[in-house]
Amino acid sequence: MESTQILKLTLQEDGVALVEIHRTEARNALNLELRQALSNAFQALNQNPAVRAIVITGGEKVFAAGADIKDFTTATTAQMYLRHTEQYWQSLVDCSKPIIAAVNGYALGGGCELAMHADIIIAGQSAKFGQPEVKLGLMPGAGGTQRLLRAIGKFQTMLLVLSGKFISAEEASQMGLVSEVVEDENTIPHALELAKTIASFSPIAVQQIKEVTNLGQDLSLQGALTLERKAFQILFDTQDQKEGVNAFFEKRPAQYTGE
Repeated sequence: MESTQILKLTLQEDGVALVEIHRTEARNALNLELRQALSNAFQALNQNPAVRAIVITGGEKVFAAGADIKDFTTATTAQMYLRHTEQYWQSLVDCSKPIIAAVNGYALGGGCELAMHADIIIAGQSAKFGQPEVKLGLMPGAGGTQRLLRAIGKFQTMLLVLSGKFISAEEASQMGLVSEVVEDENTIPHALELAKTIASFSPIAVQQIKEVTNLGQDLSLQGALTLERKAFQILFDTQDQKEGVNAFFEKRPAQYTGE
């Protein structure tokens, strides 16, 4: 997959892919073209065995300031339905590689929903999060009620989606919406360094951890524990598990091959 004018892809030698949104003139607003480009990019990255972790960012100034409101001015219910925009988000949901969102500036509406499709969110201290759709006579439509609910609980979710208020990175961290808050200039470097660390581990183990954690949150505790135990047991049949144990006893860095 090659870069486009609105989406830049960089594949690093350490197994990390950097996805950069480039619609600066529109504050990285997520129009249909950009959502299609993101979908194509994540499908390609998921199928690339050289990629072990992904960082997505909007750059130093803004992550994504929401959907492109121009798309809403004349759209009808039937037109919105027939767009089937859920397909664009599904490629992120289906991505087995760990995704880190590096958020600077605004992550609002669809931008906040995009960040919540990641597995880890690193926020610059000046970042702002929010679901302001209610101010347009609308509501979130790509996970802003349901993903937010699962991340921060009912009452904090209701506060954000009903008021449309923006919250700071520190507030988002206290609510449990972001993983870490760092200095603005360190957001992307820190995310890349974290991705590099994750990419150095067994890709089979990493992908199992991601899958079990995501599936487990919607299961009963007993069902989730059973799923975790079975996945744990399966990993003992991998070469990576043997390499990890041998490297530990031999006091050397493990060389994981994904087998």
